[in-house]
Amino acid sequence: MSQDVLTHPATAPCGRPALRVEPADALVDVRRRIVASGLPAGRVSLQSRLRHPDGSEWQANAEFEVGADGVLDLDAMAPVAGDWDAMDPMAVVWALRRTAAPVTPSLSDETRALSVDLTLHWPGASLQTQLVQRFEAEGVIRRELDGPLSGTRYTPAGPGPHPVIVVFNGSGGGVARQRAALYAARGYEAVALGYFKSPGRPDHISDTPLEYFEAALDWVHAELEPARGFVALTGQSRGGELSLLLGARFPQRVSAVIAYVPSAVVHGTLRAGRAGQPPGEPAWTWRGEPLASVWDGNPLADWSAFEARDAGTAPVRQAPSFVSAQRHAPSVAAARIPVERISGPVMLVSGTDDGFWPSSFYASEIAYTLYRHEHAWPVEHVRCEGAGHAIGIPNLPATLIAKPHPVAGVVLDGGGTARLNAEANRASWAAVQRFLREASA
Repeated sequence: MSQDVLTHPATAPCGRPALRVEPADALVDVRRRIVASGLPAGRVSLQSRLRHPDGSEWQANAEFEVGADGVLDLDAMAPVAGDWDAMDPMAVVWALRRTAAPVTPSLSDETRALSVDLTLHWPGASLQTQLVQRFEAEGVIRRELDGPLSGTRYTPAGPGPHPVIVVFNGSGGGVARQRAALYAARGYEAVALGYFKSPGRPDHISDTPLEYFEAALDWVHAELEPARGFVALTGQSRGGELSLLLGARFPQRVSAVIAYVPSAVVHGTLRAGRAGQPPGEPAWTWRGEPLASVWDGNPLADWSAFEARDAGTAPVRQAPSFVSAQRHAPSVAAARIPVERISGPVMLVSGTDDGFWPSSFYASEIAYTLYRHEHAWPVEHVRCEGAGHAIGIPNLPATLIAKPHPVAGVVLDGGGTARLNAEANRASWAAVQRFLREASA
């Protein structure tokens, strides 16, 4: 679909309708301006549509009242009806509802550009334009890792060396290419490191040796030669737990940790273990021995919320089970991640309505532990009110509150609302970029 050639509303030819996106083609984290001018006064409808590279289809609709000036400015006007109610041009993306499931799920976390078609309707006429979102910036070089490591490396444009960030997915496994590509677009050598459900790695999280990550960190320092030796770790959910765990175990190799919706304690395999394996079985090992889990022999652990079903139709909100496990102090102490050993700044991102596990409680516990130990580096907790578990890249569809777990297939309620999760994505991403600039300087 071709982009309309339009001028700013203030200088548009009188009576000529125009629909404009600025910038029309940019990185996914760039906020756009969406303005229409020359419209007749009255009700208009705006539709956004996305056919994702994975084959899924998405749609959102909203209606607006245009005044006598003929201008529709999504920064200044909220819909009177439809799929969103905020003065936010990026709602045309985050309010998208999935109308068809992926055909090729393996492409869901790939870095192909996303093209969102916009159509503005009013009686007897319409305008069309397009908004393009990119994960990979011009000049970024992508390389697949080979040998013992699994994943993808993104090198920024321009001469190095660059600070490095290693990016982990959570309990769905795979390779976090979108986030890594976006970090590279912002000037970091980014390694999306897979540790299960990625090429050459097991299909499950069960008994993942921390020696694998130790070898990866050694490779990063030796081969990538990070600027000023700076290597940050970041991950979401189980990847957040992992980032904190590695920062504490290998403090000389890790310069900073950014943990999205993390845990303060070590967990078992949960929903990512081998078929038939109990969820409390070990996820991590060190020198052949399993790391203690908060579920090990925990007399107060109540799995009922984790195992909940309602005729197989209701999404599972499993967080209460994790709250129950925290009530047994000896089990918590045995499984606590010793975050005070981290030798660098720490950022924690959480949602207060997290349905997966109590990430805001965990993050507060981590921050308090670092405070009590007089941590010598900055500690920040980005506490996103009303947001759920799915906090990450901004300006992507945020309406899939409940979705099947990638390994177990159980439909989980992640919590939050589309609007609050979208706001959390935007606010946390801005905070993370500022945190990294300061930490790597």
